[in-house]
Amino acid sequence: MKIKLLTLILLISSSTVFSQTFSGKIVDVYQNPIQGANILNKNTDHHTHSNDLGKFILENCNVGDTLQVSFIGYESKLTVIKDLTKPASIILNYKIINLEEVLITPKINALNVFSDIDIQTNPVNSSQDILKKVPGLFIGQHAGGGKAEQIFLRGFDIDHGTDINITVDGMPVNMVSHAHGQGYSDLHFVIPETIEKIDFGKGPYYQDQGNFSTAGHVGFNTKEQLNNSLIKLELGQFNTQRYLGMFNLLNNKKHHSFLATEFIATDGYFDSSQNFNRINIFGKYTGTISNQDIIGVSLSHFTSKWDASGQIPQRAIDRGLITRFGAIDDTEGGFTSRSNALLNYKKIINSNSSIESKVYLNKYDFELYSNFTFFLEDPVNGDQIRQKEDRIIYGLSSVYNSSFSNEKLTGNWQLGLSLRNDQSKNNELSRTLNRTQTLEQIQLGDINETNLGLSLGTTLNIGKWTFNPSMRLDYFDFKYQNKLNPLYKIENENKAIISPKLNTLYNPTNKLQLYAKTGTGFHSNDTRVVVAREGEEILPKVYGFDLGYIWKPTQKMILNMAYWYLYSEQEFVYVGDAGIVEPSGKTARQGIDLSYRYQPYKFLFWNLDANYTYARSIDAPRDENYIPLAPDFTLTTGINIKLDSGFYSGINLRHLANRPANEDNSIIAKGYTVTDLNLGYKWKKMNIGIQIQNLFNTEWNETQFATESRLQNESESVEEIHFTPGTPFFINSSIQYNF
Repeated sequence: MKIKLLTLILLISSSTVFSQTFSGKIVDVYQNPIQGANILNKNTDHHTHSNDLGKFILENCNVGDTLQVSFIGYESKLTVIKDLTKPASIILNYKIINLEEVLITPKINALNVFSDIDIQTNPVNSSQDILKKVPGLFIGQHAGGGKAEQIFLRGFDIDHGTDINITVDGMPVNMVSHAHGQGYSDLHFVIPETIEKIDFGKGPYYQDQGNFSTAGHVGFNTKEQLNNSLIKLELGQFNTQRYLGMFNLLNNKKHHSFLATEFIATDGYFDSSQNFNRINIFGKYTGTISNQDIIGVSLSHFTSKWDASGQIPQRAIDRGLITRFGAIDDTEGGFTSRSNALLNYKKIINSNSSIESKVYLNKYDFELYSNFTFFLEDPVNGDQIRQKEDRIIYGLSSVYNSSFSNEKLTGNWQLGLSLRNDQSKNNELSRTLNRTQTLEQIQLGDINETNLGLSLGTTLNIGKWTFNPSMRLDYFDFKYQNKLNPLYKIENENKAIISPKLNTLYNPTNKLQLYAKTGTGFHSNDTRVVVAREGEEILPKVYGFDLGYIWKPTQKMILNMAYWYLYSEQEFVYVGDAGIVEPSGKTARQGIDLSYRYQPYKFLFWNLDANYTYARSIDAPRDENYIPLAPDFTLTTGINIKLDSGFYSGINLRHLANRPANEDNSIIAKGYTVTDLNLGYKWKKMNIGIQIQNLFNTEWNETQFATESRLQNESESVEEIHFTPGTPFFINSSIQYNF
């Protein structure tokens, strides 16, 4: 009996002692590496993820263990370990997404699974759809399609990017100290069909996110390769046309390159033609130079011109002076262009560590003509203004990532460094007449702004718990030369800020994650504000926390719910349209986020995102503490169908509730509910589709402001809602050929 017991103990001990690591590589059917695949040992519940080269190492494995390999958009695969000494090559087949195979892994930003699902079930097909893929984010256009969209998220009227950090392939989109507004983010240089993945996070909780990441951040990643080349033609109402070409130039196991081109033109649905056109060119190369080195290069150029009807006052419509699609000043409009060069280098040092570095250069031009108050300031010539700048951005970033593991603890730590320099020449605000004559220069100067960032953080997996403490340090140097000052002088201010963060996750199973996130963030003020106020409130902070969960109550549905709170310090904002500094005071926001995805059948998907926010100014009197244009409630929902026969369809609804347009809520920005429809058929190499915006021809206001203005024949000014009308019923057809 003693001998049998001793033998059993020895067998158990030897099993533990000889438990080893297992390595391999995850690839698709074309032998291309899959980054971020989840590898789960079903015998031990240990897991890991594949790296940039598709490679992985899994601890505590034994011969005979069963591994489950999964990644969204691919069929899950079970494989049995037969030999621990030889690396495995595991091939995943493409597949329409199946929620049954989605696992909730202990990632700090596991919410990305929702955008992954949405891209697979309802692909991005317009530049405006790009931002709409972020749950809870709303946008509005109010300048003929050429100006960056207005953004709303978590009770923030973010304007064009003041409180959200936006990147494309790690390259910043936000423009600091921009002629039209701080953080201005124009994504129109991105061709939507090139988007592969969207990384988003809400709140200031992520160490790799610096300036503007207060309400959240969005990172768009473009494709490394094309499965096939294609040409696409779109034709729609209002003389709308779009031509797209995406061409494989090189596609083998180690080297990929493609070229994408886009041209868009439309007259728009306004009474005055918008004369809009946009040209995009994008090229990208990715090469695996060796087993340890990956290099990527992308080049792009974008240019756009347009006329705009601007925001109109309700009283002008009520008096019959104009229609809803008319204009008080139809000489508004603008021009913008952006050229980008990005070099990306990934160095796999060993199985546990890597360095990823980026260097980028952006050349940017901007000229915008607007008229918000009509004849309030100048009863003779009108109040048209020009905002203009020429900018060059230089930048680099580098992140060192090292992982570690043993029987009780796994994790990684990251060290990041970034440097960015913006040089905005002849940053201008002028009064103009009919876009041809300059009446007065209000602001004119050169801006040179530098941001140095350093971040350090670690992720510790202890049993079913994950802890992610991190710290970020940012240093800013602001320089401004006022060219309207007869004496040459460079005004200069600088300051540093530290942003601590802590994320805690609990994953009792691969179907549930509970999380608590907290941290501080900030957004910088315009350089002109910084030097004008001699460094006061340069980098106002935001303090926040999230408490929530991600849960799969059944195999066919996934749910996220969170309660959040954000407190913003006093800040001073440069109002580019008026050339003035305007205090906004302390604010507090809190709310509930809900996201839900359901796949009752293989071909049917339902999505729902609902967001409630209570937003108030802290220092203002109780009846005057509303935050203008802060959304109280938003909702998006849709049903999408994908059949094996090739037929696909989707109907999507978005709702924005009424909201205060001024501090005492005496002026209301009306809410709206708009429904869009798309349907199409894929047959062999052809894809034919129809998209209908505003299916029920709802009369809605896309962007709204409480503005004081005066019409030409008015003796007194009036403050009321000024708005840009939303798209009426609009049908657009497309035909695509793949080759």
